[in-house]
Amino acid sequence: MPDLSSRRAIEEHQVERLRQILQDILETNEFYRSKLLGNSLPKIDSLDGLKLLPFTTKSELVEDQLKHPPFGTDLTYPLEKYIHIHQTSGTTGKPMYWLDTEESWNWWAECWKVIFQAAGVHSGDRIYFAFSFGPFIGFWSGWEGARKLGAMAISGGGQSTSQRIKAIVDYQATVVVCTPTYALHMASEARKAGIDLVKGSSVRITIHAGEPGASIPSTKRKIEEEWGAKCYDHPGATEVGAYGFECEPQPGGVHLNEREFIAEVIDPKSGAAVREGERGELVITNLGRIGSPVIRYRTGDLVQPSYQPCLCGRTFMLLQGGVLGRVDDMIVVRGVNVFPSAIENIMRGFPEIEEFRVEAIQREALPELKLTLEPRPECASVKGLEEKVVQRCRESIGLRPQVELVSPGTLPRFELKARRFFKS
Repeated sequence: MPDLSSRRAIEEHQVERLRQILQDILETNEFYRSKLLGNSLPKIDSLDGLKLLPFTTKSELVEDQLKHPPFGTDLTYPLEKYIHIHQTSGTTGKPMYWLDTEESWNWWAECWKVIFQAAGVHSGDRIYFAFSFGPFIGFWSGWEGARKLGAMAISGGGQSTSQRIKAIVDYQATVVVCTPTYALHMASEARKAGIDLVKGSSVRITIHAGEPGASIPSTKRKIEEEWGAKCYDHPGATEVGAYGFECEPQPGGVHLNEREFIAEVIDPKSGAAVREGERGELVITNLGRIGSPVIRYRTGDLVQPSYQPCLCGRTFMLLQGGVLGRVDDMIVVRGVNVFPSAIENIMRGFPEIEEFRVEAIQREALPELKLTLEPRPECASVKGLEEKVVQRCRESIGLRPQVELVSPGTLPRFELKARRFFKS
C-alpha cells in the first residue's frame, strides 16, 4: 500500500488511479465514452487535467436511466458481471438504480473497513446494524466492511425498535450503526421501557450515516450521553460510495478518504474551485468503482475543506463540521432526503389542492413531515384526500406525513418566490 503521508504523494497516487480507471471505462462505458470523448480529452498528468473534464450531475444520470431503462449506460461491463443492485431514495422523481460488480462491492467493503478502523473498531467487536436492509444501499456495505474487519455483524432487519434494543443488550453489541435520528429514537424508547443503555448495554461506539446529525455538536453530545458511547459520523452516497470517516481524535469534522476518492470543492454557481476554509459544493471522483463510476460528480453537499494536519496523523482533506447541508436546501426526515421540488410535484398532481405548506417538525427524537393542505373552494367534497396524499407520498418518497386540511383562503399567497417549506 503506497505511503500517502504528504499532499504530493496523495495527488500522485490519485492521478495514477485516475489514469487506470479512465483507460478501462473509455473502452466500454457508453455513458462516459459519449460524455468525455465527445469533448477534447486532455492528457491526465496531474489533477489539473481532471479539472478540464466536465462535471457529472445527478440529473444527467437520472435522464440516462429514463432513456435507457432500467439501468442506464453508466456500465463498464456486461450485466451478467454485476452482483448487487441498490437504489437511491428517489425524492426528486424515479429512484436511480445502481449496480456493483464483485470488484466494486469489495471496494465498498474496504472503504467501510477504513471507517471502522478510524473509529477504533476492531475484530473483537460485535457490530449491530439498526437498519431494515431494504433496497437502499444504506448500511449493506457497512455489513460487508464488518466482514472485512473480521468483526461479528448483527442484523437488525425485520425488527421493531423494542426488539432491536433488546438484541443490542442481549447480544452485548459493542458498536451500533444507524442514522443519528434513529439512535436518539432508540434511546428514547429504551427510557420508556426502563432500560438504561449507559449501564445496561455494552455499546462503546456508535457510527452514523444517512443525515448530517452526527457532526452537529449538540446532536453528537446527546447521542453520547444517551448511549454512554463515542459517536462518529460517516458521509457517503449510493452513487458515489463511502467517501468520509471520522477519526478517533475527532477534530471537528470528517476526513475524506483520498486513497479511494478525488475531492474538489467548488462554488455551486460558477463551478470555480473555492479556497481552503471557504464553503462550497463537494465534487467527487471515485477511484475503485470501475463497474459504475462517477467522474467529477456534483454531490450537492455543502462542505468546508481544510488541509491542516490532524492529530490522527492523516493528511487527507478534512471537511470541517462534516457535511453542512445541501446546496439545494433539502429537508431530511427519518434519514430520507426530501426535496421541496418532490413534494410540490406530488401536491400538484391533486386537482383538489389549491395551496399547501410543508413542515419538518420534531416529534420526540424523530423528525416528521407535516403537510397543511388548502382545498380549492369549488371542490364540493374532499373526502379521502388526506389518505390519498399519504399514500402518494409513501409511494413516491417512502414517508407517511401528517396531513391537515384547512379552510379555503387560509394559507398565504405569493407574488414573487413562494415560501412553502419550513423546518422547525
